[in-house]
Amino acid sequence: MIKDNYGRAVSYLRLSVTDRCNLNCFYCRPCKNMRFIPHDQILTYEDMFRLLGVVSEMDVQKVRLTGGEPFARRDILYFLNRIKDDFPRLDIRVTTNATLIAGKIRALKDIGIKGLNISLDTLDPNKYAEITGRNSLDNVLTSIDRCLEEGIRVKVNVVALKGVNDDELEGFVNLAMTKPLDVRFIEFMPIGQKTLWNKEHFWPAREIIRGIGMLTGLNSVDQPVVNNGPARIYSLDQGAGRIGIISPLSNHFCGTCNRLRITADGRLRTCLFSDKDYRLLPLIRSSKISRERLKAVLEKAGMKKPMGHELVEQKNGKSTSFCKRVMSSIGG
Repeated sequence: MIKDNYGRAVSYLRLSVTDRCNLNCFYCRPCKNMRFIPHDQILTYEDMFRLLGVVSEMDVQKVRLTGGEPFARRDILYFLNRIKDDFPRLDIRVTTNATLIAGKIRALKDIGIKGLNISLDTLDPNKYAEITGRNSLDNVLTSIDRCLEEGIRVKVNVVALKGVNDDELEGFVNLAMTKPLDVRFIEFMPIGQKTLWNKEHFWPAREIIRGIGMLTGLNSVDQPVVNNGPARIYSLDQGAGRIGIISPLSNHFCGTCNRLRITADGRLRTCLFSDKDYRLLPLIRSSKISRERLKAVLEKAGMKKPMGHELVEQKNGKSTSFCKRVMSSIGG
């Protein structure tokens, strides 16, 4: 088991399979000319299989594949199928923008993928094009419906942006009222050296909850701490779905953080708000490094996992960014 100096046990791994994405959301990839990680420095599927074999023996129970956009990587269905075959006890999830999954939804169900997190920050076609650079909203909404028809659980992740999508609160609540899915609002985080984060765009969780409460009754849902992530979940009066609130800035959840992140270039990050990482790629690829040695490295790095809110407090307004790497290269 990977355990840190605060007594937090790691049971959840976020693994970025690529830093590439077919969208260009302004808050995630603020640079027009993004420099992608060179191909030979990206984790291969064989690298990832070895890593997953190690962490599956260290009480990691849930793995979320992220990007970039996971479905932008070639042969991703092969990768998912092999993971499910080789590690049947791992709970495998995927975070996607859902623009590339239209012809893959039945295959995802057949593979055994039970849930998708779908990033969607607006229900307005024009605004979607402005945020992402693509006219793909209809495609995304259709794919959400297809996932639900196939019995795949859907969580819609909405980055809460004041002045951008705060006027769409009723539309998102209606989505949760009419469809059996979770709509989760995530506070905008100042991630990346050239982040466009500013106080004017920050829409805090308390305002979101207050606004939803004016539209429908909210009922808090008790969630087990292990493997369920940081969202506070609410059921809706007479609603088919639920609302989730993720508040990393206004109401942090560092005390129960149970996750590690592996970037697409094989770097271990123990905290989203820290630039401290550990270069695992050479260890994973080396025939001289045993599984036990790799476990020891993961355990040692895990021991130094910080309290993220303390890093935020140390900034104390000195910088608009909490870390240098942009979100798409970290893996969310």
